[in-house]
Formats: sequence, C-alpha cells, structure tokens
Amino acid sequence: MLGQPSGGESSPREDAIRLLARREHSRRELAERLAAKGHAPDRIAECLDDLAEQGLQSDDRFAESFLRSRILRGQGPLKIRVELERRGLDREAIHHAFEEAEQAGEGDWFALAGEALARRFTGPGESPRERARRERFLAGRGFDFDQVRHALEHAWDSAPDQ
Repeated sequence: MLGQPSGGESSPREDAIRLLARREHSRRELAERLAAKGHAPDRIAECLDDLAEQGLQSDDRFAESFLRSRILRGQGPLKIRVELERRGLDREAIHHAFEEAEQAGEGDWFALAGEALARRFTGPGESPRERARRERFLAGRGFDFDQVRHALEHAWDSAPDQ
C-alpha cells in the first residue's frame, strides 16, 4: 500500500511539519497535538528535539509571532502573558519576546489601550456605570490598572487626521 496508510500511521515528523506549515507552534502545543494523534511520547520528544535543532520549531519565534498577532488584535500584556504561559513558554522566553516587541516599537501598551478603547467607544462615558463598562472592556483585554486609567483619560485626546 503506497501513500498514507488509512490507519493514520504517519510519522510524528510528518504530522509536526504539517502543523508548522500552517503557523508557528510552541513545543508544548506540538507535543499535545502529536500525542492526540497517538504518537509515542519518546518518538514525540525525539522529533521535537530534531525540529528545534534544524530551526523548524522555535519557542522564541513562536512567542514573537504570537505576541505580534495579539498586539494587532488590541490585546494587553497581561492577557498575552497568560496565553503564552498556557502554551508552555517559560518566563524567560516570554520576557525576551516582550523585550523584542518593545525594541521594535510594538510594545506601547498605554497607546494600544487607548487605541482599543477609542475604536470600541465614542467617548469616555457620561456616567460611572459607562466608565466602569469601559474599564471592564480594557481589563478583559488584558491591560493593567495604570494602562486602563491612562486610556480613559487620553484615548480621545487627538482629533482624527484631516
């Protein structure tokens, strides 16, 4: 029988390459996906080590890509950190990704909070209830207290370009 066996007996490497062709994955994500396909833990570990050695899988590259995509979605640093930890990245890799974003000019969380707020709401709100709604919106997006306060005070400062 040529081609892929009907029993799903592809190698861990083939499955991992297929997953990585779509988007970056963390090592933990790949391990979980390969285990779900029924591959043996020792073969998964060996495969992931080989992919990392060959530069085909990198937690640092995944973290940078993930961080950039979440910034473009208007998410804050608290939520992004939690998501990266959930995907198996250690604190050092997360810290490095945030430093890289900051150096690239992508990590102005105060400005990002203001932009997200101004896109969603037309003003700061007339009543305490409306202001609280805006605070919850930003907190749910993963912005900290100082970023929320700054956004509420400055999101609508500049007039749209003429």
